[in-house]
Amino acid sequence: MPVSAFLAIDFETANHSRTSACAVGLVYVEGRRAVAERTLLIRPPGRQFTFTHIHGLRWNDVRDKPSFAESWPQIREYMEWADYLVAHNAAFDRGVLMRCCEHYGLTAPARRFICTVQLARARWGIYPTRLPDVCRHLGIPLNHHEAGSDARACAEIALRARQEGWRP
Repeated sequence: MPVSAFLAIDFETANHSRTSACAVGLVYVEGRRAVAERTLLIRPPGRQFTFTHIHGLRWNDVRDKPSFAESWPQIREYMEWADYLVAHNAAFDRGVLMRCCEHYGLTAPARRFICTVQLARARWGIYPTRLPDVCRHLGIPLNHHEAGSDARACAEIALRARQEGWRP
């Protein structure tokens, strides 16, 4: 039986626009462990930063970074071998991925998203189910709203569920 692989992904956005990705965390998992990870800062299409108070990023942090389109080859490489994607509140991260790809004329790989909010509720009955709440319950380290840390936490949530018999 082939080893199951997934990609945990977390986007941070500059503002309310789903095209305003300013950071992405990627953690590629094969079998029972993370084998590769990367955090990329991304220059969004506009300079407006509304969510600096959440993630700490400002225009000056990303103005000289690659755009989403320029970062896409690296992001896509992480997705290519994944059987599915994992994200906390997956509808948000899927929306950012799809809107950024659409905005730049890119084709996102057709991958199913697994939501770790839903997984934590179904598997362990955790409420509230914000990422810090789930991580506290499971004893997972977290620097919330740092894209790489959030993606690592999502990977760990999915790995813990798989260890307990959950199958996507």
